[in-house]
Amino acid sequence: MKMSECVAIVTGGASGLGEAVVRNFVAKGGKAAILDVQEERGNRLAAELGSSAVFARTDVTSEESVAAAIEKTIGAFGRLNVVVNCAGIVTPGKVIGRNGPMPLAAYEGVIRVNLVGSFNVIRLAAEKMAGNEPNEEGERGVVVSTASVAAYEGQIGQAAYSSSKAGLVGLTLPVARELADLGIRVMAIAPGLFETPMFDALPEKAREALAQMTPFPRRLGRPAEFAKLVEAIVEIPMLNGSTIRLDGAIRMREK
Repeated sequence: MKMSECVAIVTGGASGLGEAVVRNFVAKGGKAAILDVQEERGNRLAAELGSSAVFARTDVTSEESVAAAIEKTIGAFGRLNVVVNCAGIVTPGKVIGRNGPMPLAAYEGVIRVNLVGSFNVIRLAAEKMAGNEPNEEGERGVVVSTASVAAYEGQIGQAAYSSSKAGLVGLTLPVARELADLGIRVMAIAPGLFETPMFDALPEKAREALAQMTPFPRRLGRPAEFAKLVEAIVEIPMLNGSTIRLDGAIRMREK
């Protein structure tokens, strides 16, 4: 698919990796819907990008909220053919902490947003994409989810987060196989350490220490690099059913 011909919904699109994806879609001539709970940031970004973007306040764990956002996107741009799942939360905590076992609600909350929320968006968007006219390659849609290197090398305190991201890795192939006959491709990206709002509050020395963990290049990843990989996935039809690590060869330590 050509970016210039795409209408994408991007969850978590008001900041970080999602914002970079939204900006790149619009820069390449496409249209993008910003799905996020951050109303001020989302509205500001949509206003900046003009008629090529729209914001919809969206709770990815809610069927009604996601369905409404999809309808708003189709109403604004006439179709939907790309989904990029970037919405996610990080709630660190040990299985057995100072105050006893991790609260089950804390674990379930991370799984619900990161994994169940992504699946919720995929299932509702795929139904709409199945009705698209196929292009010359027979494609009707593309789905890209955001996993993490934590899916493979989760650190102490990341039981919930790593579980949710490993779930996205495991989700990718069976959904790609199921949607293949509809011409919908499904991929995931597993980023390493990237410059996102999660790191904004860290002192500069701490950021530098994290950057040095990456073999090469010895820095944090840039959101624009993530957006370029999304672009490649959208535009290369043979990319399907896999998770691509985008990590500078980092392998996370235990803590």
